[in-house]
Amino acid sequence: MKFPRSLNLNPSLANFVFIASVLITVVFNFPFISNVYHAVSPTTVGQWIFFLSVPLLLTFFNIIALSLLGAILLPRLTVAVTLLVSSLLLYGTVAYGVIFDKSMIQNVMETNSGEAFAYLNSTLLLFFFLLGLVPVVAVFNQEINGKLVARVKHLLKLNVLAVVGIIVIAAGLYKDYAAVGRNNKDLAKYIIPYAFYDSGYKYLRDTYFYPPLPYKVLDKTPSIINRKNALPSTTVLVVGETARADKFASNGYSRNTTPFMNDIGAVSFNDVTSCGTATAVSVPCMFSRLSRQSYDVRIAESQDNVLDIIHRAGADVTWIDNNSSCKGVCKRVETIAFDPSRDPSLCDGDFCYDVLLNELLKDVLSSPATTNRVIVLHMIGSHGPTYYRRYPAEFAKFSPDCPRSDIQNCDSQALINTYDNTIAYTDYVLGEIVNTLKNVPNASMLYLSDHGESLGEKGLYLHGFPYQIAPQEQTHIPMLFWASKFEDSGYRNCIKNLANHPYSQDNLFDTLLGLSSVKSITYQPTMDIFKQCEA
Repeated sequence: MKFPRSLNLNPSLANFVFIASVLITVVFNFPFISNVYHAVSPTTVGQWIFFLSVPLLLTFFNIIALSLLGAILLPRLTVAVTLLVSSLLLYGTVAYGVIFDKSMIQNVMETNSGEAFAYLNSTLLLFFFLLGLVPVVAVFNQEINGKLVARVKHLLKLNVLAVVGIIVIAAGLYKDYAAVGRNNKDLAKYIIPYAFYDSGYKYLRDTYFYPPLPYKVLDKTPSIINRKNALPSTTVLVVGETARADKFASNGYSRNTTPFMNDIGAVSFNDVTSCGTATAVSVPCMFSRLSRQSYDVRIAESQDNVLDIIHRAGADVTWIDNNSSCKGVCKRVETIAFDPSRDPSLCDGDFCYDVLLNELLKDVLSSPATTNRVIVLHMIGSHGPTYYRRYPAEFAKFSPDCPRSDIQNCDSQALINTYDNTIAYTDYVLGEIVNTLKNVPNASMLYLSDHGESLGEKGLYLHGFPYQIAPQEQTHIPMLFWASKFEDSGYRNCIKNLANHPYSQDNLFDTLLGLSSVKSITYQPTMDIFKQCEA
C-alpha cells in the first residue's frame, strides 16, 4: 500500500519522533488525559496550568521513551510497533474500561484460545485498522531525510529539550503532581503503552525470573475426624465464574433468576466479597491460607492450599473443570481437565455448557464413597464478553439478548437480559447438581463465584479492575449453600440466620475443612462459616 506523495512529509528523524510522540499523547492517551481532567476538575488558573502541563510532560516523556526503545536506529519500526500495541490497548480501555495492571496481564496470559477469540469482533477490527494499521502504513511511507550522524545529532538535541522541559515542569509543579498522584494512585496505569510495558515486565519478572520459593507444607499430619455413626461426607464446591450477587433473585433481585435454588431451599448469602477481580487472582487466592490483604501469588504457589491438606488427610479430592484451568490449585489432586470437544451435544469446540459438569459429577459419584470426598466443579458461568454462548437457546429467558462480543455497542437492556440469562442458566445447573446429590448420603453443595462483572456501570465492562478502585459490581459475589442435613429444620434455620453476615473468600479455606471434617493445625474455627451450626 502506497500513500500519495503529498502525504510523505520527508521528515527529519527529530521531527518524525516528535510527531509520533504528539500522536501517542493526544490520540492514544486520551483516556489518561480525560481521567486527569476529572481528577483535577480545573477551575482556577493554577489548576488549568497544571492540567495543560500533563500532555506536554507526557509528550516529552514519549520522545525519550521512543528514542530509548530504538528510534535512533530503527525509527519507523519502533514507532510502528508502538502504534499497533497502543491501538489494541486503547480499544480495551475505551470499549471495556480495562486497566492493564499486573493482574490483568496475568489474566491475559492465562486466557485460552477460545476465550481470546471471543473478544474478536468487527468493532475491534475496525478500531485496529483505523488507529493501528493505517497509521503504521503512513509511518512506513515516510522517507526520513538526513544522514545517520545528522539524524542522531538532531534527535539528541530533541531529547535534551525534552529533559529540560521535564525538569522545568517538575520544578514548577512538583507539589501539584505529588498531590494528584498521591490522591489518584491508579492514574498512571492509564498511560498507554508504558503502563502495559511496566506491568508486563513485572509479570515476566515475578513469573519467570524470580527463583521459585521452597515448597512449604502447612500441615504434615492432617486427619479426618471420625464422627459416630456418620456416613462418609460428599462436599461439592461449585466455583462460579463472573457472577455478581445483585443479579440473584435469592439476594433480592427483581427478576426471578434463581427459581431452582429457591425451590430447593438453598440458603443465599448476600454480603460476600471476592479476593480479586479476575479468575487468575481470585481462584488461587480463595483456596489459599493467605488472606486477600496478604495474598502473594509466589507464596501461594509454593505452599499447601486447602485441597492439598484435605487430600493429605485421606479424603478423595477431585477437580472437574469447565473453564480454562484451575490456575494451579488442582495440580496435586485428581483432575478432570477442560475439554471443549468432550460432548458434541454440549460443546462447540471452544466452550461447553455447564450442565456437562453434572454429567461428569455423576460419573465420579458412581463409585460408592469409602472416605470423605470433596469435588470441585469449575464453571464457565457468566464469562464474557460472549455471554450469549453460556446458555442454550431454549434458556434465553429474558429477551431480546445481545448475541455479540462488542457488548459496549449493545442496547443496555439487551446486555442485561443476556447476562441475566447466564445467571438463570447457572441456577438451572445448580439445581441439577443438587438433584444429583439428593441421592447421595451426607452431601452438601457450596456455590461461590470467583468475582463479579461490570455491565456498563460508570462506563466499565467485564472485570479485572484494580481491587483498590474496583466497583462493587466486580467484588460483590453470590454464595449459596445446600445440604442434605437441611432436613433438620434446626440446622437449616441456623444456616439461614447467617445469610446476612459479611463474609469473603477468605472464609473458604476453613469452611471447606469443616465441611469435609478434616482436623488440621491450619484450621481457624472463627473463619468457618458453618461451625456454629454443627451439633
